[in-house]
Amino acid sequence: MVISDLLDNIRLLFVSEKKPFLQIKKILGFCPHNIKLYQLALLHKSVAHERYEQKLKQARGKERNELRKERRKEGFRQPAAISHVNNERLEYLGDAILGAIVADILYKHYANKQEGFLTDLRSRLVCRSSLNELSHKIGLDALVKHSGTVNNAHNSFMGGNAFEAFIGAIYLDRGYSYCQRFLESQVFRKYVNIDEVASRPSNFKSALIEWCQKNQFRFRFEQKESRDKESNSPVFHSQVFIEEVPCGTGNGYSKKESDQEAAKHALQKVKKDRSFQAGLKKAKAGKEG
Repeated sequence: MVISDLLDNIRLLFVSEKKPFLQIKKILGFCPHNIKLYQLALLHKSVAHERYEQKLKQARGKERNELRKERRKEGFRQPAAISHVNNERLEYLGDAILGAIVADILYKHYANKQEGFLTDLRSRLVCRSSLNELSHKIGLDALVKHSGTVNNAHNSFMGGNAFEAFIGAIYLDRGYSYCQRFLESQVFRKYVNIDEVASRPSNFKSALIEWCQKNQFRFRFEQKESRDKESNSPVFHSQVFIEEVPCGTGNGYSKKESDQEAAKHALQKVKKDRSFQAGLKKAKAGKEG
């Protein structure tokens, strides 16, 4: 391992573009071999679509007709010509590797906990909001390349998706042991307090409803549905109101996911912000009066 790292550092002297290489190395904690894998992991599909549109504009005659024919054939899916030029395949691979390693970490950390507890905790550690947060903490989200026209709902998942793709890139570049090394030393040891996460409520919506009922506040969830412009997938937007005061918003690819995100934000306000609590009491008193 030491000899390998020494050889990697010597190889760094001969790399033509050092900046992206050093940025990736800082996050990984070791030298990447195939930098292109990591660059692909940080390439959002919006960039590929943008390049495809440019190619379509530049094409002429028969070539343009072929491109349009391909798009009609693919429907709302990505055209085959660009389906591999983004991080989605690496995201799929990284998701599986990430789940296995986190399961191993939890199995060792909690020697006496049962399967249900471990499964629930793993889900919370690898959910999109958790991965988004980790992506930001390690500086990965700042390196993601996108077209700049990504809508807010999809953008809320971009960092977490890139994190999974990054794991996939490590696996293809250096193997499973390096994925484990990265997650244990660069992520969990520095940014994840497993016991603290385990102590949090696992169902934010249920916790919020329980708080409202205990304090006799009226509440409601409001959902709206839209379509992702690129994939045509449904995207849900939730907002929670307590005494008709907006308390939290959330986005997700399911109503449950968006409701949980909205409830999470609302819980943070009602439990930590005393001025906000006072405002809710005032709103409640005004309606009763």
